[in-house]
Amino acid sequence: MTHLLIIGGSDAGISAALRARELDSTVDVTIVVADSFPNYSICGIPFYLSGEVTDWRHLAHRTAEEITATGIKLLLNYTATTIDAVNKTVQVVNQQGQEQSLTYDKLVVGTGAVSVQPQITGLNTNGVFLLHSMEDSFAVYQYIKASQPRHAVIVGGGYIGLEMADALTHQGMTVTVVEHSPTVMKTVDSSLGLMIAEKLQQHGIEVVNNTEIKNIEQQGTQLVVSGSDGFHKTTDMVLVAVGVKPLTDLAMSAGLKTGIRGAIQVNKKMETNVPDIYAAGDCIETWHRLLNEYIYLPLGTTAHKQGRIAGENAVGGNREFAGTLGTQVVKIFDLAVARTGLRDIEATDAGNSPVTVEFETWDHKVYYPGAQKIRIRVTGDSQTGKLLGAQIAGHYQGEVAKRIDIFACALFHEMKVEEMSELDLSYTPPLSSPWDPVQMSAQAWVKQVLGKHL
Repeated sequence: MTHLLIIGGSDAGISAALRARELDSTVDVTIVVADSFPNYSICGIPFYLSGEVTDWRHLAHRTAEEITATGIKLLLNYTATTIDAVNKTVQVVNQQGQEQSLTYDKLVVGTGAVSVQPQITGLNTNGVFLLHSMEDSFAVYQYIKASQPRHAVIVGGGYIGLEMADALTHQGMTVTVVEHSPTVMKTVDSSLGLMIAEKLQQHGIEVVNNTEIKNIEQQGTQLVVSGSDGFHKTTDMVLVAVGVKPLTDLAMSAGLKTGIRGAIQVNKKMETNVPDIYAAGDCIETWHRLLNEYIYLPLGTTAHKQGRIAGENAVGGNREFAGTLGTQVVKIFDLAVARTGLRDIEATDAGNSPVTVEFETWDHKVYYPGAQKIRIRVTGDSQTGKLLGAQIAGHYQGEVAKRIDIFACALFHEMKVEEMSELDLSYTPPLSSPWDPVQMSAQAWVKQVLGKHL
């Protein structure tokens, strides 16, 4: 019998365990989980804190009972402290200080990531929060319930920061978002960043760009947040959301090689440099399908795929990770913003000759009620005509996520922009047009860049 030990009970770890048991019902699987929340959706936390998800238990992809019913053992509230790769043992300790030594034949490391703590004085002040775990969400929830804050400052204008701006506005707070870059959501081009900022401002959110927060201090019952260019704001609570970094101290102590930002280095089979040890999820470097190199890009969708591959290969499989395209989507109030592939600067750095064309149209036939404008930015190579990336912004009910997925599929199969017109896409007036907006935007790119009329 194979003893498979998994460290980490989030997306990668659970996916690895389920896949291993699916392929080999005799494998003995134990997952070491540092808290009591295995397989919870961290991505769903903003919607719990907004009140849109009324019970935090609903954030569980699967309950603990559902997981153990598959034959998987859960060791909850235990933290792995050391890995002995020679003797194939892992030391773990629970919250009461009790230690155990676990043996393994195969090991999967899925320790995930932790919030980046920027160089800000006063991060430990009461009323200041990071947000990357269920415990973090409970702390924010309890603070809102007990203190009833009326204003919040959010440091960071990325995905979590903007989703939390939405969430806290739902809770009746006035919100200020502070971002050090010229526009919020720097993972999309500035024209879409400005569109997002306009949406935030429509909902009463103050957006401050080009500003670095340096200090948070308590004054009476309130907090004073100060930063560059004379920024000064009195508030009731502060949320710091400036990204995450891989949690790899345990891996490094066991001799696993690390690279970008300290993430674990793996091959496409999720194998580390140490025999019989795999790694997956937010703690590892990720192969980018278009860049043809490893990057650090923690995404839940990617973690599920990588965990599944690690679990399969741990029980004798030979599957490889096909690579990420960085496909992402976020909802901010009634606006959805998505991207996949490369932006101009990324494509240029990779040796391409990119040109991006922005196109705006209706998300479905305008004579059917409810039509909304949708903005699409198509990036292609001006020399080869190859599709390199896309960005979309529009009403969240306007199939933004569906349409970015069309671009993602085209990128996966290395299509040219011109070939997008040949796709057989669905059409009915309430949902699209005979030429889908995806195809219309591709045709606009071909016309402008290649001088062709399709």
